[in-house]
Amino acid sequence: MTRFVLIFLAVLVTLFTVEMLVPVQTHVIVPFTAQLAKISAALILPFDDTVLAYGKVLQFRDTGFAVSIEAGCNGVEATIVLIAAVIAFPAGWKARALAIGLGFIAIQVLNIARIISLFYLGNWNMEFFTWIHLYLWPALIMLDVLIVFMVYLRYLSGGDTLETAEPANG
Repeated sequence: MTRFVLIFLAVLVTLFTVEMLVPVQTHVIVPFTAQLAKISAALILPFDDTVLAYGKVLQFRDTGFAVSIEAGCNGVEATIVLIAAVIAFPAGWKARALAIGLGFIAIQVLNIARIISLFYLGNWNMEFFTWIHLYLWPALIMLDVLIVFMVYLRYLSGGDTLETAEPANG
């Protein structure tokens, strides 16, 4: 357990430090965040043609309401927590890479749902937007990370649990 915690913390601090470097922000994080805005707009456009995306901003043309996807809202930090946990737990690198790749997709799918829901909530009611943005969605995103990690641990253990084990014949 101590080994896990130490590796987890070391990877976490390292990745958060790397994420904050100006070249990483400029060439990776900001363009990635802009892609999230474009993907969100592309998913909305078939149902609502009043939406546009520019940079990291998603905006309604008619009302002018907009959200800017900022640090902490792009799923990068949640992905870093997942990566640190996966790397800290002893397993083969193939399993780790699969968990990180699929976990990243799971986090981003939920994060795009989060962005779109907050976009509509903010246009409708800022009080609900604020509460859900600050409290509900961060908890749900981290719960997603925990579930992905738990599925990964179950995969590593072969999926056997007490409920699925065959009873011993006596």
